[in-house]
Amino acid sequence: MEESSKKHIAILGSTGSIGTQALEVIEAHPDLFQAEVLTAQNNAHLLIQQAIKFKPNAVVIVNETLYDQVFDALDPHDIKVYAGSGALGSVVQMDSVDLVLTALVGYSGLMPTIKAIEAKKSIALANKETLVVAGELITNLAKENAVNIYPVDSEHSAIFQCIVGEFHNPIEKIVLTASGGPFRGKDRAFLATVAKEQALKHPNWDMGAKVTIDSASLMNKGLEVMEAKWLFGLELEQIEVIVHAQSIIHSIVQFEDGSMKAQMGLPDMKLPIQFAMTYPNRVKSDFPRFDFLNYPSLTFEKPDMEVFRNLALAFESMKAGGNMPCILNAANEVAVSGFLKDQVGFLEMSDVVERCMQEISFLKNPTYEDYVLTDKETRQKALEIIS
Repeated sequence: MEESSKKHIAILGSTGSIGTQALEVIEAHPDLFQAEVLTAQNNAHLLIQQAIKFKPNAVVIVNETLYDQVFDALDPHDIKVYAGSGALGSVVQMDSVDLVLTALVGYSGLMPTIKAIEAKKSIALANKETLVVAGELITNLAKENAVNIYPVDSEHSAIFQCIVGEFHNPIEKIVLTASGGPFRGKDRAFLATVAKEQALKHPNWDMGAKVTIDSASLMNKGLEVMEAKWLFGLELEQIEVIVHAQSIIHSIVQFEDGSMKAQMGLPDMKLPIQFAMTYPNRVKSDFPRFDFLNYPSLTFEKPDMEVFRNLALAFESMKAGGNMPCILNAANEVAVSGFLKDQVGFLEMSDVVERCMQEISFLKNPTYEDYVLTDKETRQKALEIIS
């Protein structure tokens, strides 16, 4: 295929779990895709390896102290090298970029996503925190600029796949499935003593440390509820969460006539990544196939929001609206970081989040500047609580 007819993709967070799998999809379909921009926070070594292999137009290393290392390695390959978080907002606006895959973790994905939408770039969204923190702002901006946002999270991709061809039919409700993580069925006494090594062992998915801890605490599912609300224009009452330990049904849509559609498959993030990159087409893949005979029993149960308080806190923050989800997200990011550094216990992460929700000033109609300030204040408060 001619270079000009390929889809040129900017991968924000190319060295993370989603980013590396997106590059595997690009490698499998060199006739369809070109990696145009690659970015990393700190992993200069892997970013250099990826750039030499995929030959992007430009790379960004956010940690500016690593610029010289990346520049020296890539200058002979005629690859542009930029540094700093501001550069993320610039590279997504390059004329040569067709699709921006935001695979950054946490709040850091907000600014470059806004810049990409303003530049009228299609978005493949793997950074749920962007919609958690500023869902109304992002969705309004996308409408103003006629920009499509294609979900990459497996659950939201599942819902999107179920409503393709059904856009004229109102959704009665959606059901987001959760694996339950490594601590499904455990009580608070057990969770009070768990170590990070236990929490990092997800039974079904291979993800980065932050998302894996969020999955173990069910905060990840709370963030996904918020993401689903904004992506699909739903009320909170239309979103249900059920625990489905096998992670085969990725989510379900129920329509007004009572009919339900579910999207199924083995747990493999490359499928939703590829669908977001190829929509509206499905492209042949060699992903492993699901066999019903290997899964004679699929189980479903209600999540325990008293034991896993993060999910209840997420619903509370969504009901409050305004900057409350931003407070929840910032507090959680600090709490997870503290847990991974052995500074706070597993159950104490919820205490940190709850206190921040109680003590940080609530704003009903925040601006972008308000979100920035709220995020900063919440992080400071959460660090004070932990220390």
